[in-house]
Amino acid sequence: MDFIKKITRRSFIKKAIITLVSLELIYVLVNLLKKGNQTTSSSNLFEAGDVDLFEKGKVYPFSTERFYLTRLKDGGFLALSTKCTHLGCTVQYKSKEDKFLCPCHASAFNKQGEVLSPPATRALDILPVSIHDGKIWVDTANPVKRNKYNRSQITYA
Repeated sequence: MDFIKKITRRSFIKKAIITLVSLELIYVLVNLLKKGNQTTSSSNLFEAGDVDLFEKGKVYPFSTERFYLTRLKDGGFLALSTKCTHLGCTVQYKSKEDKFLCPCHASAFNKQGEVLSPPATRALDILPVSIHDGKIWVDTANPVKRNKYNRSQITYA
């Protein structure tokens, strides 16, 4: 029985910790490599619906996808993140007041996502919108940070 070594508690714990740390590092590295190889695909695009379904001047919530689709009075589309730029609370659209309000710290934003009242210091993030074959597609995986509203952020049919 020379091949059986006496294992002490200390050596067992040391080997167990080394094994667990090694497995965790391998897991993290594999996930990083997977994320690095991913490209924007159609699975990141959310089909919001036909252009004709959205009235001008209205805001439509897509809570499962965490954005609001605003159809401006001129017919353009803007997808705004529901995440407040102050501390990340979920903003709510108040149609009677025609603005987005943050229930946590009372930041307010207009229909274009611009700050109306602090503590938020920058506009709501937007999600890229594209229109193909009369359907509206929103890229939910790539929010765009912005400081203010700009007409170039609008997508037209």
